[in-house]
Amino acid sequence: MPRSPATPVPISTSAARRIWLRAQRLDERAPFGEGPDAVARAVAHLGYVQIDTINVIERCHHHILFARIPNYRRGDLKQAQSIDKSVFEYWTHALAYVPSADLPFFIPDMKYYRANGHGWCATVTPAEKRKVMRLAKAGPLSIRDIEDDVLREKDHEWASRKPSKRALQLAFFEGHLTVSERTGMLKTYDFLLRHFGWDRLPKAATGGEIFAYLLDRALRSQGIVSLDSICHLDAPSKAGVRKLIETRVRKGMLLPVALEGAGKQEHWATPEIIEATENAPHDLVHLLSPFDPLIIQRKRTHLVFGHDHRFEAYVPKEKRKLGYFALPVLVDDKIVAAIDLKTDRQNRKLLMQQWSWVGEGLEKKAPRKEWKRRIEDELHRFEAFQLGE
Repeated sequence: MPRSPATPVPISTSAARRIWLRAQRLDERAPFGEGPDAVARAVAHLGYVQIDTINVIERCHHHILFARIPNYRRGDLKQAQSIDKSVFEYWTHALAYVPSADLPFFIPDMKYYRANGHGWCATVTPAEKRKVMRLAKAGPLSIRDIEDDVLREKDHEWASRKPSKRALQLAFFEGHLTVSERTGMLKTYDFLLRHFGWDRLPKAATGGEIFAYLLDRALRSQGIVSLDSICHLDAPSKAGVRKLIETRVRKGMLLPVALEGAGKQEHWATPEIIEATENAPHDLVHLLSPFDPLIIQRKRTHLVFGHDHRFEAYVPKEKRKLGYFALPVLVDDKIVAAIDLKTDRQNRKLLMQQWSWVGEGLEKKAPRKEWKRRIEDELHRFEAFQLGE
């Protein structure tokens, strides 16, 4: 029999940490196994793995997977994307790897861009789009295969001077093309239908199905959720998701949560998650990417872990506090340090730029000597990953 809505269940920040770490699968060493199948399982569980171009250390999509797959190899992701085709690239709150099984939830966006265009690609002319579509008919292609572009001035610092690059991006957003392979950050595009071996696109998800997808994805990967955490950088979806949450609360499928320190911000969790709040802290150390799902929502990370992480790659050097590309360091269930690293690929070394104690690492009684030893052990493992193939 459904449970009736109740007074919000109080959850301490320490319990919230353990719930979130369990949901992120950062509380055990190898939760997904190894190999390309582990990549597919990790992406399916997390819902997405963000892609970014910064490579002062290994790019974030590889880093995020390494944190959950100890024996991860870069070729595992390539096989999952290009051979097994268990993951594909599309836009969530940013460019990301997404489970191929979730593609129907993105088809409405593709159809929208086909009908209305995309603001980032407003300068693409019909002739430029026809050109890349014509070239793609002959087989997969990258921007390097297009040599007859007339270069133009950039309209944005991240833009390309090649008109064909923007045309490829537009065809990608529209779902005509997909990224069939990556070599570093060089993308090879192919027709989406040809890549997957389909005659037509899968049936598009309805609006209600998309709201349920967003909610269920967040519950699976976050444990305790808020509207902001479910709809990260997706404000238009909040009204529909809230309506669904209210329905599930009435049915007893979700319970309101009073998360310590959250004030009036509403949170929810399933009864099963709330009953499992007593799980013990783990004994692992992780050097996390600043784009890791545990870190990317900065306000949520600060609420649960007490660490206000600063991403300072675009901050003037004299104003940086943690360093250009500081990595939050998770020891057990606490973020206690931020380490700014740089990979010297020529001399095959991982360089320590800056070490900062943060959060509970700053407390007088913090066991910094013991934490430092454990962090240094993990740094050796991390260096082997950085310099490996």
